[in-house]
Amino acid sequence: MRAGPAFGRIRSHGQAAGRRREGTMILVTGATGKTGIDVVKGLSIVGAGVRALVRSEEKAARLRRPGVEIAIGDLGEPATLASALRGCDRVFLCSSADPRQVELQGNLVRAAKDAGIRHVVRMSGLGASLDSPVSFSRWHAETEKQLIASGIPWTFLRPHFFMQNLLGFAGSVRAQGTLFMPMKSGKISLVDTRDIAAVAVEALTGAGHERKIYDITGPEALSGHDLAQQLSKAIGKPVRYVDVPPEEAKKGMLSAGAPEWMADAMIALYGIFAASRAAAVSPVVEQVTGYPARRFEEWARENAAAFR
Repeated sequence: MRAGPAFGRIRSHGQAAGRRREGTMILVTGATGKTGIDVVKGLSIVGAGVRALVRSEEKAARLRRPGVEIAIGDLGEPATLASALRGCDRVFLCSSADPRQVELQGNLVRAAKDAGIRHVVRMSGLGASLDSPVSFSRWHAETEKQLIASGIPWTFLRPHFFMQNLLGFAGSVRAQGTLFMPMKSGKISLVDTRDIAAVAVEALTGAGHERKIYDITGPEALSGHDLAQQLSKAIGKPVRYVDVPPEEAKKGMLSAGAPEWMADAMIALYGIFAASRAAAVSPVVEQVTGYPARRFEEWARENAAAFR
């Protein structure tokens, strides 16, 4: 298995990357999330100073590696952020979807302004817009607006649907050989979170990324049928794609424990997918990292055990 476009490149040129930002200390929020954990890893590899913001010592266990500091704090508790930011000059801003996102990330933006932070790389979402039908896309746009108004130099990463999200469908693939998704025949250019992290590492440690918006996708647009076919090839047994009505999909999400606001947002997002409005392919991963984005077939092979 290859090292991948993210950390293969970092391993090859890590010393040069580290010299570019000698003395840099970067605070990573959302450090235990799908993307954040690889941002911490990538920054550590290039030799940048890394401080991971976590809510408890227990959550820090997966992040402990040479050169990584741990800061205990919470975006919902502004008083904890000043000490986490002390001595930092850059921030990777990311948090899980939450109806309070604008408030929570706003706390960090204000604290970063007070701390004299020189660059914030923010994890947003593809299609972020104040008039989006998807709630968290509107929240992303509002937070972007806050950051612009703060005057802190920024970079917005707007990634597509994560390949890793497909792990949430592994149960039905294992039990029924079926991938249920409410996206009709629409195609999506889903992306590996490791490639998002690679772009983040370059934006945080390299030059010339300020005030840029990076739409981050995979290298190809795939339908539900394409995803099922590639999963079938990876696991060695038939997988079929079944389009389900949005109302049925929502019931499934609610029964699985998703809050209603999240289920509604996901159904709105799948509606965009179904209308083939999310099939554009961006060259950003290769342009920024120098390596092509991972293809879904590669990701499926790496994660085949979860679907068998």
